[in-house]
Parts: sequence; structure tokens; C-alpha cells
Amino acid sequence: MTTAAPDKTLQNAADKATERLQNARDAIGGVVIGQRDVVDLSLMAILCGGHALLVGAPGLAKTLLVDTLGTVTGLSAKRVQFTPDLMPADIIGSEVLEEGAKGKRSFRFIQGPVFSQLLMADEINRASPRTQSALLQAMQEKFVTVAGVRHDLPAPFHVLATQNPIEQEGTYPLPEAQLDRFLFQIDVGYPDLDTERQILLSTTGASDAAAKKVLTAKQLQDIQKLVRKLPISETVVEAILGLVRDARPDQTHHQFVKDAVSWGPGPRAGQALMLAARARALMDGRYSPSLDDVKALAGPVLKHRMSVTFAARADGQSVGAVVDKLIETLG
Repeated sequence: MTTAAPDKTLQNAADKATERLQNARDAIGGVVIGQRDVVDLSLMAILCGGHALLVGAPGLAKTLLVDTLGTVTGLSAKRVQFTPDLMPADIIGSEVLEEGAKGKRSFRFIQGPVFSQLLMADEINRASPRTQSALLQAMQEKFVTVAGVRHDLPAPFHVLATQNPIEQEGTYPLPEAQLDRFLFQIDVGYPDLDTERQILLSTTGASDAAAKKVLTAKQLQDIQKLVRKLPISETVVEAILGLVRDARPDQTHHQFVKDAVSWGPGPRAGQALMLAARARALMDGRYSPSLDDVKALAGPVLKHRMSVTFAARADGQSVGAVVDKLIETLG
């Protein structure tokens, strides 16, 4: 069973969106050399209205990517360097006591950097769990509560967090509840030889490439709504359901999952795959996602939502290897 073809209005909107997204990808690629997959996944996370966790060694342009994304997509961007002494108020803001002209005192809320449309949380795992939990409410609820008063965040609101996998001394592992709030875990690897040569030549000259605005926040929100309207076939839906449920050790049909996985992904993983597959199809100029989209996005969606047992880890197995085996079962 497949879904009906989209109507003409939806097709026209999708064509315009694909063109704008291609322009955005080119604009980002002009500043962030190489890393095309990383750029596409970061853009997809935003198109889905979600957040992304970028994991990679220092010096791989993670910070530059987030800054460039903010410029190209027309979003107001702010950056927070996470450190062990960072407090929740340093992120969400705090109330200060002010005295008026007539001597009357009152509290005034001063917004923190979380009041932006694109927040870069640099080295997020270096902050204490208390500070991480302050960001958790913002990521899920899109508002923060200070002294019992609700303060809504700007729309759209996205968090792109970075994490260094090498220097683990002085870090606090992200809790599972917060990891689940990230639509993707994006692994940022080293560039290949030709790309690294291009980086050396283009970034050590008299001038650097500058990002330019391609989208407005309103246009981006319209595309986010469009992503949710794209049709999806029953075959793809069943594939997503089967993949997510097979990744859980108590529901799987596969012995290798039962043997290696201690806990698996929740329903939010399936929601993320549904949205991300649509966003990937739209970026490629297609109106409906395919099984190839599910296979391509299964890793970024599932890897941070699963954990292998201690015995499996000692045996050299990893979450990535388990996910790769699950992808193979899709045919």
C-alpha cells in the first residue's frame, strides 16, 4: 500500500522549498568545506524542528558550522561555552532586584542566552547535571520557568550541542532523558586528503569566505510545516516501526540484539525517523521518503538512544555495530 501522490499545491511548495534548501546547502558549503553529510544532517534536524548533538574531535569546524547555520537560515544565534562552574541562571537568565524612581523595589527578569532561535551549547558534557537539566526543559517544552513564572522561548528554537569524545576528564555524561531530546547524534570525522588540502588553501589566505543569509526565520518555519505534510508510504512506516522495536532487547526478533543491548530506543526514535526521512526526501527533491532514507538516517537517530551491555562492550561490540546489523535486516 502506498500513499496517494501529493496535490499540485503541495508539489509546488515542495519544489520551492527544495530550491531554497539547495541554496542554503551551497551557502553553508562555501564556508564549511567538506563535511557535506554533517551539514545535511544538521540542516535536517532544524527542518524537523529538533535538536542535534555533534560529536567530534577539536578543530573539525563544529562551532563554525553552527555559526554559519544561524546566518544562512536567518536565525538569531547565541553561544554558551559549557564549563563545570556554569550555573542554570547563566543559561536561562535570572531575576534582579531593581529600585524605581520612587524608591519602590521590584524584580525584573533578565533573559539568558537560551532566549535565541539557535543556541550553540559548546562542550555540553562539561557542565554539571544541574545545569544540563535547566537546558532539558527548554529543549522539550520550548519555555523556561523562573521563580514560578513561565517565559516562552523564541520560535523556532533549536539547540545544536557539541561534545568532545576524546577529553573525558572533568566531564559529566549526558543523562538518557536529555540524549533522547536530540533528534540526531551527528558524528563529525576528519576530512579526507583532498578536502584537507582545500581547507589549507582556502583558510590561510588574505580573506575568508563569509556566510550569507539565504532563508528567513518565517521561510524556515513554513518549510518545517511542509515537512510534516509530505506523504509517507505504509512500507516506510512499517520499516520504521520494525527497526525501532527490533532495537529493544525485550521486543526484538534478533538474538544479537538480545545478547548485546541493555536498553533500546523509545517511541521518540520512531517520530524522529518519520520526520527526518521526510526532510531528507525534500532536500533531495522528492515528495515522499523511501527505505533508503530510513537506512541512511537510522544511525544518527538510534545510536544515542541505545546502550550495549557491559559484557558486549568488553567483547568489543558497539552501539554503532548493532545498528548497522539492524539496518541490514531491512533488506
